[in-house]
Amino acid sequence: MARSSTHRLAATGVALLVAAGCTVPDGGSGPTASDSAPAPVTSSPSSFASTAGTPSTTSLPQPSTSTARPRADPFDSATALDGIRALAAIGPRDAASPAYARAADWVVGQLRAAGYRVTRQAFELPAGVSWGVRVPAGRPVNVVADPPGFDPARPHLVIGAHLDTVPQSPGAEDNASGITTMIELARMVREEPVALPVRFVAFGAEEARGGNGTRYAFGSRHFVGSLGAAERRAVRGMVALDRVGVRSTTVPVCTGGRGTGSLAAAIRSASRAAGVATNGCTNRASDHVSFEAAGIPAVRIGSVPYAAYHSARDVPSVVDPRQLERVGATVWAWLRSLR
Repeated sequence: MARSSTHRLAATGVALLVAAGCTVPDGGSGPTASDSAPAPVTSSPSSFASTAGTPSTTSLPQPSTSTARPRADPFDSATALDGIRALAAIGPRDAASPAYARAADWVVGQLRAAGYRVTRQAFELPAGVSWGVRVPAGRPVNVVADPPGFDPARPHLVIGAHLDTVPQSPGAEDNASGITTMIELARMVREEPVALPVRFVAFGAEEARGGNGTRYAFGSRHFVGSLGAAERRAVRGMVALDRVGVRSTTVPVCTGGRGTGSLAAAIRSASRAAGVATNGCTNRASDHVSFEAAGIPAVRIGSVPYAAYHSARDVPSVVDPRQLERVGATVWAWLRSLR
């Protein structure tokens, strides 16, 4: 059963840093986003622990030998499934729709309950065509959760998932599965802090709005674009959780193919040590591409094909709790391995 404490997600109801003045309190507004696709990377960091402008001598975080830290309750797939049901019940969540705003409110509540300082970063979104359906312009938000005392200029990680869907889908797998897995991991990190602070972000407008699929990832591009040079250097790695619940025997760990593969290698190594099988892949269709385009090591976890993709049949029964547990174990093993 899902836990009955404040960690349990409400079953009903509704990969970084936002520079000063770019992240706004609830109900506020932020700078606008550009309408261009992510720019190709011209140079790539040499390791997961280094970013553009970081000296090449920066080394990968090493496994920790400490045994004195508190331990988090295990990843709870039942809690994650409760959240998937809550988000799917809202219905399709195009980023410019009132349903998306309700879903963002729900995520804000979950992350605040987990102990984070939560802000909303607004950005401009153009009208377009999403999966064959005309969608309006709007001003959606990214939901950004920072741990207490977070300093965006110091080394940290970003774990994110997109909250929006295509107009005809309730998006249980794509991407309520990623959002609720992210929230469970956020809860675990608060219970058992890891070596680097982690910023959790629910991104808006990941789904394409035309341009032969090139006009996408608006929220994550805006997020990365809001970072100053020092803040970008402080981001040591980004993980995008996207479509993580379809049944499989392995967990896909994908790069965008334009940057370093060291982060993917580190995650797969930690997962293997934890007894969870992964497979490598290249995938350019999620929010990790916005970070990789800026020279930040990034991966996408998830992307198993399924028949209900981008359809009204993408409902909670599509999601396999065992796969959610594999993904949670993969990311948690990596986070706990760092020092």
